[in-house]
Amino acid sequence: MSVPTIPGYPLGAGQPAVLGRTEPRIWTPPLRELTPETSYGFDVIEFAAEVVEQPLDPWQEWVVIHAGELLPDGRPRFRKLLILVARQNGKTHLLVILTLFWLFVERVGLVLGTSTKLDYAAESWRKACRLARRVPDLDAEIPANGGIRKANGEQVLWRADAIEEALDEGSRYKIAASNAEGGRSLTIDRLVMDELRQHRDYSAHDAAVPATNAVIDAQVMGISNAGDDTSVVLNDMRAAAIRFIETGEGDPRAGLIEYSAPDGSSPLDLDALAHANPNLGRRIDPDALLGDAQTAVKLGGAKLAGFKTENMCMNVPIMDAAIDGAAWAAGFEPGTLDDVRHRIALCLDVAPDGEHATLVAAAVLDSRKVRVEVVKAWTDTATLRAELPALVAKVKPRVFGWFPAGPAAALAADLRENRTAGWPPKGTRAEEIRQDVPAVCMGLADLVKTGGVLHSDDPLLTAHVTGAEKLRQGDAWRFVRRGVGHCDGAYATAGAVHLARAMPVQQKPVVVSRRRSAEPAG
Repeated sequence: MSVPTIPGYPLGAGQPAVLGRTEPRIWTPPLRELTPETSYGFDVIEFAAEVVEQPLDPWQEWVVIHAGELLPDGRPRFRKLLILVARQNGKTHLLVILTLFWLFVERVGLVLGTSTKLDYAAESWRKACRLARRVPDLDAEIPANGGIRKANGEQVLWRADAIEEALDEGSRYKIAASNAEGGRSLTIDRLVMDELRQHRDYSAHDAAVPATNAVIDAQVMGISNAGDDTSVVLNDMRAAAIRFIETGEGDPRAGLIEYSAPDGSSPLDLDALAHANPNLGRRIDPDALLGDAQTAVKLGGAKLAGFKTENMCMNVPIMDAAIDGAAWAAGFEPGTLDDVRHRIALCLDVAPDGEHATLVAAAVLDSRKVRVEVVKAWTDTATLRAELPALVAKVKPRVFGWFPAGPAAALAADLRENRTAGWPPKGTRAEEIRQDVPAVCMGLADLVKTGGVLHSDDPLLTAHVTGAEKLRQGDAWRFVRRGVGHCDGAYATAGAVHLARAMPVQQKPVVVSRRRSAEPAG
């Protein structure tokens, strides 16, 4: 297959040294050799080139051949297929060609396309309408009356011959937003879920996918670039497919085609980018992509995370990390707070749902760095209330603090009213943290980044700190945890560090014993 001429590049030896990979990095292997008899993908390729006159790119041809694998009884091998590829590689064109093929060649009853916003789904729908209108053989099967309905939210492309038109039958292409209503009350032959990375829960999936159950040869295709830990549907589909690839266990009719950079790849590695961008050097300018990569690396943070998910198709646990994960890892240094018990600060934070709470200790070391350690964590507030007073009395901190809003503040107020029970313990000052919460959170982030925080790599604390994202408030931000999990450990750490740094430095007490004078010689 010839490589298309690239504007700005001469033919032959002048082609870019690295071309996008036509073969994906990860894919579900076929059950048998793929030929025109065992895959409808070959017909899709011919349809695109000869009928629509919009030939597929090499990677798109590879995808449709494997996506179109047929079982011996003629049904599609893949009932569910996840396709992952970096942005701007032509996935919209691929979906449009497939949709037109399903409508005008396979003549299925209903194709439903969904995306995070109806406007996004409408882009593919409008392109399909334009292409169909430009092809006389296809246009002839679009009824003059009602063949294309453009009303927002009611978009329909209807294919029908004369008899089907009279019976109000034929094939329809509809679109919907990815939500709890999209696809309900329909019987769907082909379902395309675009931007699957944005599915934060199963509400949209559970509205549309079951609508294919009554169709024996239905297909569901999810297509997207990579997501983060909140992309639950994408992550679950991918994990199940990889499990089948690696072990043979699971659903053999759930497949994966993944164009992605290898784990740990540098954004500046052009060969790694070629794995995620099959049209690199064809329709994607390598210089432009590398320029974007350099900018992302320089800015870091959310910009770098976005480049990795969208242009490298690599999963990034969180998109806008509050704490630099590498810097936090660099702060790992086994140790204790035993030598600085006279200047320990404690901070308690409780998750908004009340299902997790963390008590963190911090102290400024002689090196001026701050060591933090988890004292205890709880999964219910009843046990927390019962155990906290005795635990604080045992640690004997100089100060015990909490943030002024939320469950921890309410608990602290209850303790304050219960002074007869020995609260706060003798020698401990109990106080709310009066500094702005964003300032405390950002202060921890800065101190971690500059190597000023040491810890023992407690799994819970590391998960909370590195899992926290930025909840922006103007130019400032505070911690938030999107998706599954909590970040009360991050708040407790930030509060404890703030309190420890705010207290006057007090040297460890030194006990001096006066030696008795020697008895005079007698």
